[in-house]
Amino acid sequence: MTEKKSIDKKLIIMDLIFYAALPYFIWKYGQDPLGDYAAMLISTVPGFLYTIYRFFVEKEFNIAGFLGIGALFLGTTVDLLSGSAEQMLWNSVYLGLFYVGIHIITFFVRRPLALYFAVDFAYLQGHARKDSTNLFFQRGIFKWFQYIQILFIVRGLFMAGLKVYLLQEYGVDGYDEMLIYRQVAGWFFGILIGGIFFYTNVPIQRFLDRQRGDHQKES
Repeated sequence: MTEKKSIDKKLIIMDLIFYAALPYFIWKYGQDPLGDYAAMLISTVPGFLYTIYRFFVEKEFNIAGFLGIGALFLGTTVDLLSGSAEQMLWNSVYLGLFYVGIHIITFFVRRPLALYFAVDFAYLQGHARKDSTNLFFQRGIFKWFQYIQILFIVRGLFMAGLKVYLLQEYGVDGYDEMLIYRQVAGWFFGILIGGIFFYTNVPIQRFLDRQRGDHQKES
């Protein structure tokens, strides 16, 4: 438990450095000599490299990993093609809404990405993907992954709305506030989503206990 807490604390510090502190520093001190667009573009490099590092260090090419790395390259491509700092920020809003659309679709077709993320995690714990998938689609368990999927949608809409508000209120000059607020909001939703993921162990355990009880009665 102590080791896990120390790892989590280290990840929080690393996230803060590469996703907020370094981008803020580059933007603040590179804006005048480099211009808004170049400074904003360069400020995304620490987060890009850190995400690539995290992806390959984990050495697990799963659905969550593929989606994460795909989103990273798509976001970087859009940034490079934006042409200006303001357009880059607006494009990030549109891209965020595109991801929200994907989450909405998977929710309504009853194939929530949250469930497949949980399958990936269970696989890392030594459970077969097929077994976990069948288990998570069981009645009483599946609905919790739909709830998490709704939170993904709410998070995406909130993040997009926050960017739009800051853009309209401060323009490109609000980029530094955007970095801080985005990181804080990301932590908030991360804790909320992580908490529900953790709670899914309760209905899963209840289902498994019922199954064991039924088998004992049959025998």
